[in-house]
Amino acid sequence: MRDVLDRLVEWWAAGHRVGIGTVVRTWKSAPRQAGAAMIVGPDGEVVGSVSGGCVEGAVYEAAQEVLGGADPRLERYGVSDDDAFQVGLTCGGTIEVFVDAIDRSSVPGFGQLADDVAARRPVAMATVIAGPGRLGTHLIIRPDGRSGTLGSDRLDDAVVDDARGMLDQGMTGVRHYGADGERRHDELSVFVQSFAPPPRMLVFGAIDFAAAVARIGSFLGYHVTVCDARPVFATPARFPDADEVVVRWPHEYLAETAVDERTVICVLTHDPKFDVPLLEVALRTPAAYVGAMGSRRTHDDRIARLREHGMSDKELARLASPIGLDLGARTPAETAISIAAEIVSTHWGGSGQPLRELGGPIHRDRPE
Repeated sequence: MRDVLDRLVEWWAAGHRVGIGTVVRTWKSAPRQAGAAMIVGPDGEVVGSVSGGCVEGAVYEAAQEVLGGADPRLERYGVSDDDAFQVGLTCGGTIEVFVDAIDRSSVPGFGQLADDVAARRPVAMATVIAGPGRLGTHLIIRPDGRSGTLGSDRLDDAVVDDARGMLDQGMTGVRHYGADGERRHDELSVFVQSFAPPPRMLVFGAIDFAAAVARIGSFLGYHVTVCDARPVFATPARFPDADEVVVRWPHEYLAETAVDERTVICVLTHDPKFDVPLLEVALRTPAAYVGAMGSRRTHDDRIARLREHGMSDKELARLASPIGLDLGARTPAETAISIAAEIVSTHWGGSGQPLRELGGPIHRDRPE
């Protein structure tokens, strides 16, 4: 929904009723992930996508019906559906789309949700997508409060508890409850969309390669920090795509900044006095990815130095070095693509091989 949020808030604030189709579940090679949304505004204007073009026409028709007074509904489209060919899904997957309509009376707290998202404050919206009597009700959840209701205090309490845990992990998905919030029931299905702050990309080394990595990191949705101990090189003017530029010794900064399981760390210094103490810290964080630039000779020397500092084989096995996938990259921009490709592959469990040489699904669930 982030892609359409600005336009949605604009219509909502103007008092319009807006149709929304939201992907709530996917199977196999579905083209978009849960949370992707398409909205239908005044005069039938469409913004966003739920499938990259496969089922938009069918979702548009459903949204128009809901805007015309029909009940919200959960629709399934995919190759396992007898009607898949009619709606044009040829991507080899199945998606469930919840089609709803909102306005200022149905979701009065939506403007504050949008403000939270813009300010990068964690917030989630829970919506009943299946079950008797409460279809389309909404609850907005923050770490320190809530607004709206799903119809029962006990249900609200259960959903708030789950949603806050999902926010901590940046997760979006469906949870099931009884009418009063009982778990291990499937009477009600609730879709929880998390708007967690963007994951962090920490880029160490104020070099031209870092500028290209910062640019592609921002494009991928990361909050990008560039850090270097040399003030003459670490300037905002040299890194316009970074969210912040920090002048500090890298290992000292990393030891004091927030790192979680979504953080990626790119060490581009390839200078032992910077990268060895930095990697000692980095490889002991919960970061999702730690990569270091350098030749194979530099890598071997770096590993030897890290072993001398007491790092274990298990810790060293986390290091992606030399950084990036083998694309034959030479320029900073090409190298940044190589690094980004390895980060994406690590996140989703991809092989890094050409798709034409592989069988099976193109898209996959994130590995546990």
